[in-house]
Amino acid sequence: MRKLDESLLSHLAPFEGMGPAEIREVLDQSISHRIKSGDTVFHEGDAAERFFVLLDGYIRVMRITSEGEHVTVLHIPPGELFGIAKAFGRSQYPATAVAASESIALSWPMRLWSEFAKRFENFQASSNLVMGKRVQEMNDRIMELATQQVEQRVANALLRLIRQTGRKTETGIEVDFPITRQDLSELTGTTLHTVSRLLSAWEKRGIVESRRKRIMVSRPHELVILAENAALR
Repeated sequence: MRKLDESLLSHLAPFEGMGPAEIREVLDQSISHRIKSGDTVFHEGDAAERFFVLLDGYIRVMRITSEGEHVTVLHIPPGELFGIAKAFGRSQYPATAVAASESIALSWPMRLWSEFAKRFENFQASSNLVMGKRVQEMNDRIMELATQQVEQRVANALLRLIRQTGRKTETGIEVDFPITRQDLSELTGTTLHTVSRLLSAWEKRGIVESRRKRIMVSRPHELVILAENAALR
């Protein structure tokens, strides 16, 4: 089997500062995964046997409600660790991970998590940052649900997506993976009908462009105003 190149990891935050021999050792213990869009990486409740780093693509993280519905809670961009149940003291994955676009990842046996965290300073620091970021994002969403009107929540969700995954084009900033209005409704705790109504109204005003599984923000500054001031109108 052809060996993976050290450059795959050397520029990623969890592996910065490692020497070539350490990078080689870490790579030789990994398995590479090419994941088709829509394929599941692991299911909520599965035994957490491996942890991952995303090299390319986007991962959609979903939870299952008591009624059995899948709800999108966040998206993971390239360069980040995921499936890190061990870091949260869990022996099972707390959520389901699905490829939002064609993706490439590396994974390691979960038994190596503690070893990597102990041996490699940046790996531990990066995992702490990831955990903090995700906890903060969930706290922000809880506050939005409790204090903001629907229009604000949808505007804030779109702003987060273009900050995390935005791709600049000649006409605006596009969310760089397929996303449906249903996905957006799940992210904001509202109905598909409400999200469709808002996007249609924003399209008429030239703020966004929405087509099948793609959303473009044409006027980000106006979306910021909506996110900040919708509750005051």
